[in-house]
Amino acid sequence: MFTIDSIANKFRISYFLFALLLSTTFVSIFMYAEMRIEQDLVKGRLIQQLQLSQEKEGKQAVYTANPGIKIYRYDRAPENLKTLANGTVQEMRVTVNNQVGKTETNLHFFAYQKNNQNYILTYLEDTEMVMENYPVLAIFEELEDIFVDTLKVAVILSLLIAALFSHLSSKQIIKPLLDLKQAVETDHQNLTELTHLPSEVGVLARAIDEKNHKLEQYLQREQLFTGDVSHELRTPLTIIMGASEVLASQLETNSRLSEFANRISTTAKETSEIISALLLLSRAPEQLDTPPTSINTIALNEVSRLQYLLRHKPVSCKVVAEQDYIANVRPELLKMALGNLIKNAFQYTDDGEVIVAIDAEKIIVTDTGLGIPEIMMPLLYERFERLNDINTSDQVEGSGLGLSIVQRIMTHMDWELIHQDNATGGSTFSIYYK
Repeated sequence: MFTIDSIANKFRISYFLFALLLSTTFVSIFMYAEMRIEQDLVKGRLIQQLQLSQEKEGKQAVYTANPGIKIYRYDRAPENLKTLANGTVQEMRVTVNNQVGKTETNLHFFAYQKNNQNYILTYLEDTEMVMENYPVLAIFEELEDIFVDTLKVAVILSLLIAALFSHLSSKQIIKPLLDLKQAVETDHQNLTELTHLPSEVGVLARAIDEKNHKLEQYLQREQLFTGDVSHELRTPLTIIMGASEVLASQLETNSRLSEFANRISTTAKETSEIISALLLLSRAPEQLDTPPTSINTIALNEVSRLQYLLRHKPVSCKVVAEQDYIANVRPELLKMALGNLIKNAFQYTDDGEVIVAIDAEKIIVTDTGLGIPEIMMPLLYERFERLNDINTSDQVEGSGLGLSIVQRIMTHMDWELIHQDNATGGSTFSIYYK
């Protein structure tokens, strides 16, 4: 498929246009030279004829010489010739009568002064007359035809050679770039070989190699940081969970204190799961196993876990599903994505209901809350962007990372997240997982 955006095609077009421009220049030069030569030949012939006519006929107002030559004394010349004639041979298209009827031909004419007398010399172009009476012009006309045919062939061959040469040379020009592309896509060993080239490709290869090296260092630091944070946080979380369980076993007679102990244990477990999910996000998608996971179970657990956000609101929530739907996904990632959507729906809905609907293609979270203003749509998935920062004075807890994390998880799992405004208010977020 031909595309103008290709470097190779741009080079081919440029080379072809250059050849076309060069050919046009040569044709223009040839046509100008041909015109000047013809003018000089006609001018010389007519001046010669004027001299011959004066020697033969003496002073006359009009001299007629066959074939096709007519010389006027300026005051006896046709008015249209007086208006146009000057020292340069000019052409005018005229219609003449001959044996076969009316035909169109060219009238050559120019103004000339001799012995203080002005003349207008004219020559009516006719091929047969030229061939019989003006051998120089006849030879010139034959050579002109030969040159024209040769020039046509030369122009066509030039364009064909330009097209062929540009095609072959563009391959040689693009080949180093293709080698560089292949080296970047495969391994750094091939890229290192290209860095030693003295050409622009070598400069580009060195820049890419340096950037890759910096990215590797950055990713290595990121992986080390993620691993270190995970290791350092899991130990205190394990201690917190163990201590809360011991505390809960000692507070069986006091239900209120037992509730606090259970919340400590639950929060510690949730934090541990969040750490696990973030660790999974730091890995390449192809390195993760995707076990069959019940979407219904995760949705029900998240609704139950976040139910405390609706304790003082007239808001109901329900999970709608015709059957138990299964998706091949890491449960930690699905829990984090769905949990963030449900949490946002609970936080930003003060009245009405939240519905989590599940089918064979998608998971839909619908609320009757504040909705999302148009001004925020371009920033919907940006980090640290919050609804209350833009459209409302109510301060809602949150860091502005929820939707950004959900979008990141969707990209990581090759799923799709779509937002729609509800006609009656609120928002609908749809996760397409198939």
